[in-house]
Amino acid sequence: MVWFRKRIFIYAGIIAVLLVLSARGSEFSLIGLFQLGNTWEMLSNRFWPPRWDLVPYLLQQSLITLSIAFFGTFTALLIALPLSFMAAENTSRSVGSFYMVRSLLSLFRSVPEIVFGLIFVVSLGLGPFAALLAIFLHNASVLGKLIAELVESSDKGPQEAMSSVGAGRRTGQLFAILPQIWPNVLSQYFYRFEVAIRTSLVLGMIGGGGLGQSLMNYYNSLAYESMATAIIIIMVLVIIVDVSGGIVRKRVI
Repeated sequence: MVWFRKRIFIYAGIIAVLLVLSARGSEFSLIGLFQLGNTWEMLSNRFWPPRWDLVPYLLQQSLITLSIAFFGTFTALLIALPLSFMAAENTSRSVGSFYMVRSLLSLFRSVPEIVFGLIFVVSLGLGPFAALLAIFLHNASVLGKLIAELVESSDKGPQEAMSSVGAGRRTGQLFAILPQIWPNVLSQYFYRFEVAIRTSLVLGMIGGGGLGQSLMNYYNSLAYESMATAIIIIMVLVIIVDVSGGIVRKRVI
């Protein structure tokens, strides 16, 4: 049987060693797990009750966070779509352009959004625009790679059919590949949009505006009840985006 091959035990042993080393490196503690009750006690005493009078203000800040996430992710998708065809092995113009675009995508993807955010906050000043650029650059590279992999795994049959009726290479690729991968493209987009909302919160903590900046201000002033209100708004925001994305995907599929 496959499960009792020798190499399976070797792989399991390697994974076990890596888990032990990771646990030591991350200072994992079973005793610490039993101390989570202290965390619950702290949350119930300091974070409750939330400041509901702050909801109108925090909803206004959430619009800034949504604007950063949506504009940054949607413009990244517009850039990533043509880049993905250049970064896919089966649709790239040449080997040179394939490796060049793939390398550029890997370069920008390797830089976390918060690093871009720190750079833009220093160069452009505090505000949502710095967070917007950080989210745009990272998501354009991530979506470019993900969509390129979808392009490479697309069915060749429709492309051959388009070529047989006289369609040009680019036209055939566009109308034969894009309809196949579009539902998956939307899935990737909505996932990156959700991630961008959470990222914009982190970028807000370093001066990018929106809910993240309000959350950081409450933390620095020890206003835990206000923090609880902001956290609730964040949770509701992410749930709404997730449900909306699911509805759109179902309609498209």
